[in-house]
Amino acid sequence: MLRTWMKLGAAVLVGGVAVAACGPVKLGAAAILGTQRVTSTNLSAEVSNLNEGYQQYRPGIQLQYPVSQMPQQVLAWIVRFQVRDRLAQQEGITVTPTEVQQALAAITASIRQSGSTAPLAEVAVANGLPPDMLTDLGQYQAIETKVLDKLDGGKLPTSFTAQQALENKFNTSQCLAAKSLDIQINPQFGELDYSDFSVVPAPTTLSKPQSPPSASPKAELTPPC
Repeated sequence: MLRTWMKLGAAVLVGGVAVAACGPVKLGAAAILGTQRVTSTNLSAEVSNLNEGYQQYRPGIQLQYPVSQMPQQVLAWIVRFQVRDRLAQQEGITVTPTEVQQALAAITASIRQSGSTAPLAEVAVANGLPPDMLTDLGQYQAIETKVLDKLDGGKLPTSFTAQQALENKFNTSQCLAAKSLDIQINPQFGELDYSDFSVVPAPTTLSKPQSPPSASPKAELTPPC
């Protein structure tokens, strides 16, 4: 049975680790991931697709981010997919179109179990994923399933300790895959947080009044592996 480890709940489509931004980024690139270059033009096209989805599902859709953060949301998903593809490459894993569709069906089932009747495309838009990238999401999840099967021999551990150990093993493998890409993010968009692959604002160099300590966790900007 296909296993879905992503925490979907009502509308959560995030998972994995993230890569820190460092070094100069070539002109016209939103990000550089290994030998792959995410151009600003390509990013703009996907942001436009996300916005079209938002307009389609208004007014019922509840975005999990401000509309102004659409470029950062899309860029984060592009990075997640590239890291997962590198993980598959390093583990010698390939996925078939059938497995991709099975993964999407499992995600949809998780959404239904949460009590939501929203279509998968709407949930994707609510979480910053352009509808035309749903196949990438299916591949992302199918790779996770096959890597976990490889790590645990196809038998999901029953004890919490063993499950935690498996998750740690997976996260370490994915972190190393991410690290191998030497990802650079254009500071115009911010930087990547290793804890959840989100693109977060780059720290400002301007002085500002000291504010009370925040309860929110700090971004993890260096690889933990």
